[in-house]
Amino acid sequence: MSITYGYARVSSREQNEDRQMIAFDEANVPKENIFVDKQSGKDFNRPKYRRLLRRLKVDDVLFVKSIDRLGRDYAEILEQWRILTKEKKIDIVVIDMPLLDTRRGKDLMGTFLSDIVLQVLSFVAENERKNIRQRQKEGIEAAKLRGVQFGRPLKPMPENFRHIYDRWIGKEITGEEAAQLCNVARATFYRKVREWEGEF
Repeated sequence: MSITYGYARVSSREQNEDRQMIAFDEANVPKENIFVDKQSGKDFNRPKYRRLLRRLKVDDVLFVKSIDRLGRDYAEILEQWRILTKEKKIDIVVIDMPLLDTRRGKDLMGTFLSDIVLQVLSFVAENERKNIRQRQKEGIEAAKLRGVQFGRPLKPMPENFRHIYDRWIGKEITGEEAAQLCNVARATFYRKVREWEGEF
């Protein structure tokens, strides 16, 4: 006899999975059979997903709210879909996309359509992830152009930096000693040296 499961995922502990839980409730998925991961969908190395995978048996049914809840990497989603449907021999129902319901259309045409829709949606999910990263990068660059500082504020070099630099160049002191005299980390001192030498 087949058992019905649900898999939910949110990207962080601060997000909540209520919308996914409501969808599972409407699909009559038993609460005790719902597995929830609170971490990124970049890969499938997630504890609850792994536990669910071990539990699934032939003819079981797995519900997910949307394809991006399963994962965000195009190739990984396709591989997991293959494992679930071909190796585990279970059915998958993507609630937000009725075409992705492997219980229907078990004939060649049904499988073909399901595979095409899956590939398109997996591509869209991964593309959206890339777009989000690109938007974040552009937002940071725009903020920097407006003068917004990210990270810890830079420690100003002491007024006698030139004197310390000259002593270091003349091998009177080591880089470690020069950094201590400037009251900065050695890596910071060397970075400032590169900046200084770039100016002259």
